[in-house]
Amino acid sequence: MERYDTHDVPDPFACSMEAVKSLAARLSAPETAALDHAAVEHLIEQDGREILRRFFQDHLDLRARHEEQHPPARMVLGTDHEPRPHRETGHERQLTCLFGKVIVTRCAWRSRGRPNVHPADATLWLPRGRHSHGIKRLAVREAVRGSYQQAVAAITDRCGKVLGKRRAESLVASAAVDIDAFYRHKIASPCTADMPLVIQVDGKGVVMRPEALREATRRAAEAKKRQGRQARLAPGEKPNRKRMATIACVHDTVPAPRRAHDIVHPPGGRSGLREARPGPRAVNRWCTASLVHDPDEVIAEAFTQADDRDPGHLRPWLVLVDGARHQLDLIETEARHRNVKIHILIDFVHVAEYVWAAAHALHPVGSVEAETFAAQTLTAILHGHAARVADEMTARAGDERLTDAKRGSVEACVRYLTGHLDQLRYDTALEKGWPIATGSVEGACRHLIGDRLDITGARWGLAGAEAVLKLRAVHANDDLEAYLAYHHTREHQRTYPDQHHYQLDA
Repeated sequence: MERYDTHDVPDPFACSMEAVKSLAARLSAPETAALDHAAVEHLIEQDGREILRRFFQDHLDLRARHEEQHPPARMVLGTDHEPRPHRETGHERQLTCLFGKVIVTRCAWRSRGRPNVHPADATLWLPRGRHSHGIKRLAVREAVRGSYQQAVAAITDRCGKVLGKRRAESLVASAAVDIDAFYRHKIASPCTADMPLVIQVDGKGVVMRPEALREATRRAAEAKKRQGRQARLAPGEKPNRKRMATIACVHDTVPAPRRAHDIVHPPGGRSGLREARPGPRAVNRWCTASLVHDPDEVIAEAFTQADDRDPGHLRPWLVLVDGARHQLDLIETEARHRNVKIHILIDFVHVAEYVWAAAHALHPVGSVEAETFAAQTLTAILHGHAARVADEMTARAGDERLTDAKRGSVEACVRYLTGHLDQLRYDTALEKGWPIATGSVEGACRHLIGDRLDITGARWGLAGAEAVLKLRAVHANDDLEAYLAYHHTREHQRTYPDQHHYQLDA
């Protein structure tokens, strides 16, 4: 009969348990009993982080011993598919994790004249650099919320001094490389055919470093600098410091039919006899943005998202823009390319701005007459009479003696209306319950750019700004956690493309 092995097996977590006992002893000491709760909390936080680090280190050491004692049954091959017959133990590398710095010890499989192979690196999914995926994930989550200084401070409070600002910037930039691939593989939310599909497009500038500006903007900035002009800008003059980002939103809409007076209240206010009907509600909102890609590429990406939601083109497609001609041309070109019928509407808020400028040109600013004119004009436009409004406005401007500036405001409004008559069919939109304003993309501009990239004093490099912008879009889509898991897998595949050649046996 074979005897049982009675040799004592050392506890691999003995070091960690000693640290736990040490913390328990400190908490039981009389001097600790005299501390207030904040001091005890700080003590547990500091020692607790060290205990977690030791547990992680002990686990890595246990895996290292297991690798030494149980070599793989088959030959270890490198990425060149050549064998590595010789094993050498004790190879170390650092890993900075959420609890501090640990040492990963593993075996190196060697062959003369060829790079070493470390199978344990692939098994542990170790990154190329020193910082763990947990640190990278935390850096991304903090960087999309606030500045890099704030992100590093938040990470230091939680993990200790494990990350600097430059490294945080590089981690965030590298974390954004798989966003396009992620959305190419993500299945769009299904929707019924009676719900309109809405695409909204807009642009917003980001202050950039000189080398990150587009070529024309950079040349204009250099020309101004050579002229030595440092004084205040003239009205309408641009500082040539910004690069335009294109933002696009796609969402489904719960229709809500309305009347013109639900949008524009009559002069003097509503009577209270009838409440204004609520507008249509956006659901399943998705957005994308880019500083690097041209507007046509971002618009194509938005159409791809819409195509995924309605591959048979059975739903009404509604496109809302602010009236920029280049955007309209790109949108119409993309629609023809995909053979899809779209209904284009100009954001009603932009129309209202032009109408109010004309109202203040024809009537005193803030007067009841100006309010009445604007209300009546906007109501007529909502009823589908934009052409008649433009004719009446032109005739009135000719009858009254206006200054050049005021006449210019009226003429600008007329040009805007007559130039977009086909995109001002608000009567049809209200009847069908469609949205008539670009609230979704305006909110995205404010959230994606205004709240982060447009903070005071910020000047961006192109790679960093693009990464933060795209990651904020992923976060706004509620896809950040799913994306980071996807990115972690893709990064592992890039780092260890042939790991199946040298996987360790369990």
